[in-house]
Amino acid sequence: MATADRVAANMSFAAFGKATDLKKRIWFTLGALLVYRLGTYIPIPGINQQVFADLFAQQAQGILGYLNVFAGGAVERMTIFALNIMPYISASIIIQLLTAVSPKMEALRKEGDAGRKKINQYTRYLTVVLCAVQAYGIAIGLEAATSSTGAVVADPGVFFRATVVITLVGGTMFLMWLGEQITARGVGNGISLIIFAGIVATLPASFGQIFEMGRKGSLSPITIVVFMVFAVAVIAFVVFVERAQRRVVVQYPKRQVGNRMTAGESSFIPLKLNTSGVIPPIFASSLLLLPATLAGFSGQGGAGPEWLNALNVYFGRGSILFMSVYVLMIVFFAFFYTAIVFNPQDTAENLRKYGGFVPGIRPGKPTADYFDYVLTRITVVGAAYLAFVCALPEVLTSSFSIPLYFGGTSLLIAVSVTMDTVAQIQGHLLAHQYEGLIKKSRLKGAKK
Repeated sequence: MATADRVAANMSFAAFGKATDLKKRIWFTLGALLVYRLGTYIPIPGINQQVFADLFAQQAQGILGYLNVFAGGAVERMTIFALNIMPYISASIIIQLLTAVSPKMEALRKEGDAGRKKINQYTRYLTVVLCAVQAYGIAIGLEAATSSTGAVVADPGVFFRATVVITLVGGTMFLMWLGEQITARGVGNGISLIIFAGIVATLPASFGQIFEMGRKGSLSPITIVVFMVFAVAVIAFVVFVERAQRRVVVQYPKRQVGNRMTAGESSFIPLKLNTSGVIPPIFASSLLLLPATLAGFSGQGGAGPEWLNALNVYFGRGSILFMSVYVLMIVFFAFFYTAIVFNPQDTAENLRKYGGFVPGIRPGKPTADYFDYVLTRITVVGAAYLAFVCALPEVLTSSFSIPLYFGGTSLLIAVSVTMDTVAQIQGHLLAHQYEGLIKKSRLKGAKK
């Protein structure tokens, strides 16, 4: 087995060396992510960075630290990418909800490429609106934020607010465009890779802080070792569940092709245990961060409105209210997105058209009901898995006061995006090998 694995690895490496198109895609992806990382160090003009850093340190354990993970440290430095891609995700959620309840939006979705382009355009418009609202709220919060060393904004006013809004909206729209370019010309899903790059960028500092606390005696070596072992176990668990499938057997009857009768074929439809993937945690995090961003800034030192201060207190990271809403939203989006991704009626109709059937189940509506029954059962397990993986590290981190902002959602996103990207690279390699075989067969045919 070891020899076979080494041979397969050598063949894949040789195929990668010849796949020039794949190498160009990988280099383009890396270059785009490098541009994104450089942008997280370009600060918004008009802000006293030292004062803001002091204020952020006071809020780092709360919701701002959570937002900072997804932004790749851009919130901590208050840069042009501070909002990251989250407004676009929030807009996508709203548009998808409207598609599910609005007949006009549903008709647009069924129009094919033209309808999808129109929906994408609506999503971009809504992204601008949400981003502008969030950016204006942040500008107001920054003007009100002060510390013992001075004010965050030296020259508040209309010009500063307009500068913040234009800068943050432009940064988010640029990231949205960059993600689309990665998807089209690179490898993997561009939006997911941007979030992944931001999450991974905060890892070295987080682990360095943990080891520094261990060196100073704030954390015991046993606690650190147990935490690391737990992290590895959770990663292994995530990989196992993400690969788990429920295979529904499909039988095709005998068919006559010309003068010959072909035997009936047996196949299966793979239903992933976590059909919705990493979308529910991203959606839930995005919606939670939308109001909490305003609460985190405007609630600085009690300077903001009373309701924002209360939201900042009771909706902090690790609180019972935050965790309860977070888990409920993950479960809701797990079922909602699964219903969008897999339609039992369409699948049953397609099987009936091609003569396929599930053994023991009549074609048509009974088959659709069977798919719906199976999908509901596995989605319950998948939603429970997502809620467990995302909530448990948050609880443990809050209980043991470990300054690791890389929570369950971040872990799930990082592992899932890595697996999807590797699968796409393998798909490109396989396509390249098939192209090589086709070219060789054509050359042999021409010689004959």
